[in-house]
Amino acid sequence: MNRAELADFLRRGRARLAPSDVGLTAGARRRTPGLRREEVAQLAGMSADYYTRLEQSRGPRPSRQILTALARALRLTDDERDHLFHLAAEEPPRRGSTSSHVNPGLLLILDRLHDTPAMISTDCGEVLAQNALSRALSGDMSARPPRDRNMLRRFFLDPTARDMFPPEDVPAHARSHVASLRAVAASRPDDPEPAALVAELRSSSEEFARLWAEHEVAVRRQSTKRFRHPAVGLLELDCEILLNETAHHHLIIHTARPGTESHERLRLLRVVGLQDLTAPASSSPSGGPPFGGV
Repeated sequence: MNRAELADFLRRGRARLAPSDVGLTAGARRRTPGLRREEVAQLAGMSADYYTRLEQSRGPRPSRQILTALARALRLTDDERDHLFHLAAEEPPRRGSTSSHVNPGLLLILDRLHDTPAMISTDCGEVLAQNALSRALSGDMSARPPRDRNMLRRFFLDPTARDMFPPEDVPAHARSHVASLRAVAASRPDDPEPAALVAELRSSSEEFARLWAEHEVAVRRQSTKRFRHPAVGLLELDCEILLNETAHHHLIIHTARPGTESHERLRLLRVVGLQDLTAPASSSPSGGPPFGGV
């Protein structure tokens, strides 16, 4: 591991980004260009102290998970991401299969969506990035352990994940999840990720196993969903899914139709839900509202 080169690369990557580049407000006047260390740490879901030690060439060797999070926080290209891994003496992720690295252009779109909940996930349901309103709606997935950031795993294995939906809507969500995963698994028969997720859910969830046996298949596209939020009540939102087929990523956007009650409630959520997104995380081990995943 080349600590000095890693530290320099991180510092330069931080300096070239403005807060507006990553969906943050500039706030008070800054003494130095670029992002603050604590802002990079926040975006990467790590402690500011640990990130500071990396920039000072005295931190421990970062894990692959940390490197992936840093590449996303610093909006690195694929080549820059690979360089970051090499500096930490790690083999970069393989290209061509499902990747946890999000294209900077896709992250830029996410950062510009200030007034609507949006997230980026893999087609297997792993949440890779959320904007602030998405975290306010469904909880901060980055605050959860890595295995708990998969929407399908949480939906079938964590009963609290269903609390965000009206009970009568849950069966349709279950069928949609299973049908979508079957389409993904069939399209990539040599990819171990969807196969492993299917095997895990079939063995751990009787409901998933029963639905899987029915052999329904459907690719996730636009739909209308209803969410129950403890602060603002019921929201009926239109869901649009934009695909990045090369990386197998989805940009999932939820919007409310203007003039509806849901539109007003979404505007209210933007006010009350963004006041202190970290407060629930400090009082709840789940890192967000009492539900999570979409």
